[in-house]
Amino acid sequence: MSRRPSRRGCRRLAYLLAAIALMFAASTAAAGTPAGLPEPAVDAPLATSPGKQVAVFSGGCFWGVQAVFEHVRGVTSAISGYSGGRADQADYVDVSRGDTGHAESVKVIFDPSKISYGTLLKIFFSVAHDPTELDRQGPDVGTQYRSEVFYADEQQRRIAAAYLAELERSRRFAALIVTRLDRLAAFYPAEYYHQHFVARHPDNLYVVINDLPKLQALKVKFPSLYRGDTAE
Repeated sequence: MSRRPSRRGCRRLAYLLAAIALMFAASTAAAGTPAGLPEPAVDAPLATSPGKQVAVFSGGCFWGVQAVFEHVRGVTSAISGYSGGRADQADYVDVSRGDTGHAESVKVIFDPSKISYGTLLKIFFSVAHDPTELDRQGPDVGTQYRSEVFYADEQQRRIAAAYLAELERSRRFAALIVTRLDRLAAFYPAEYYHQHFVARHPDNLYVVINDLPKLQALKVKFPSLYRGDTAE
């Protein structure tokens, strides 16, 4: 008669599988992202005094995008949420149907005296997601996982449009960039259990396979901007 595995044994197996997946993901993180994206030719100069500005990005599941920007110097806060649809449908159950017009998004609050909007765009396209995947990102499929930049003002629109054109000219990506560029009408914070998910659940297999490699790539590609602690 076979013995039923203990709960402790199941946990150990899960941790072992997570560790193996992490080692594989970390070894391929740098190779799996485009190398040497150009610096934005059009950008805002660093401000002369500290302040706060908002940028909103959508690039698949918001867990990983939030985790990336939480570890960027100059970012004071990163919040998972929804953009592109109505307020009364801005919840996970409705958005997950894929027909509300929302995209899982991350609201990035940054200090423009420490990091520029153009640099945030470069990080977004370099390590936070794949801008060539249409209405999906990795294992997640649906319009709510689309690649999109929501600009807060005319300056952000001009910088983002110029960088998208620059990336197309550079031909650093093997496929066509499908990132949308739209005005930010509203941002709705996601449920509490989605916030800082990667930091709170680093051994979750989805996180290990899909999100921790993004942090590794950030650390490798942007060492001067990487911070070990998370933004608050």
